[in-house]
Parts: sequence; C-alpha cells; structure tokens
Amino acid sequence: MHPNPAFRQEPTDRNLAFARARGFGILTVNGPEGPLAAHVPFLLNDDAGFAELHLARSNPIARATLPAPALIAVSGPDAYISPDWYGPHDEVPDQVPTWNYVAVHLRGLLEPLPDDALHPHVDALSAEHETRIAGKSPWTSAKMTEGALPRMLRMILPFRFRVTSVEGTWKLNQNKTPEIRARAAQALSRGDPAAQAIAALMQGLPTG
Repeated sequence: MHPNPAFRQEPTDRNLAFARARGFGILTVNGPEGPLAAHVPFLLNDDAGFAELHLARSNPIARATLPAPALIAVSGPDAYISPDWYGPHDEVPDQVPTWNYVAVHLRGLLEPLPDDALHPHVDALSAEHETRIAGKSPWTSAKMTEGALPRMLRMILPFRFRVTSVEGTWKLNQNKTPEIRARAAQALSRGDPAAQAIAALMQGLPTG
C-alpha cells in the first residue's frame, strides 16, 4: 500500500464496503519456491470477519500447507495522471507523472473448509452477484440438469479466509490543492471508463 498517509484516510467501513462490492481479488500466499497467487471471487460475511472462496483442485494454493497467512488484494479503478493536467508550468512547476488508483488489502489466515461447505458457498456467491443484474430472474444451481453440478464441484475446493487486518489506499491527488486536483479530474473525465471513475472520486473529495 502507498505509504503516504494522505492516501490512507478512508475508514475501515468504506474499505470493507469497497472490497465487498468488488468481490474479486488476487489471493497470495508464500509457497516453497516463492509467492503463489490466484485471481478469486470471494464473499465477505456480514461482519467482515471472514471471506469464503474456492480454488481449482489443481491450483498450487489449494495444495499448499494450510492454514497459512495470506493476503487478498482488491483493485478498483486506476488511471495515469499527466503533469500537464495540473496547470501551466509557470504556475505548477516541476511535476512528474503519477498513477491514481483505489486498492484494498485484506490480510488474514487461509484455511480449508470441509467438502460439504462447497455447494452452499457456490450458491451464496452466485446469489450475491445475480441479484445485482437488472432485467432478469436470478440464475440458481437448481436450473442445472440433475447430477451436473456435483460433477463440476469435484473440480474445486472451498476455503475460508479469516480477516485480521484491512488496509486501503485511495490515491486521488489529495496531496495537491483542490484547484489543481480539479484540473486533473476534468481531464480524466474525458478518458476511458476507469479514468472517468477516478475523476468522479477525485471530484467527490472535500475541498477544505
């Protein structure tokens, strides 16, 4: 996470809300030959004390020695920031390019769950995201042909990630004046969807 305290002022509740809404991140653990990583969907429980997730049986993390310390890195929008956007050089001299972004790190302990936890986990995970889709009835595993889901579930394993700490970086030019930040945000608002998302977050920062 970025060490500048200016970018790490968001409360834990907002960091957790962001992680919950994204529901997808990079899970990392230490392996015998170096770091192991997997891109995983996850589901935080109500009080964010733990997240449940699954991995392919063939994933090296699934075959690692567990329980083990682990991290889930959850990324949000990001965008390149050109120094030219801050203003004329004689007014805002000697600036350098940077990158604005939102990211939350969940640290904790990864542990395996019993096989009978897998089906409820998969149903809960799909229900969480199906309810966010407008204009259709939610998909459920009940729509599958009898016997199909159990065959597929044999290829994955359930895990619990016990959350012990939450760190968030919301790098949005908080170290610049509101006027300079507004200029950069205006330029970003003409960019791609990720740039526009960063612009909206920058424009939502306090001005005083």
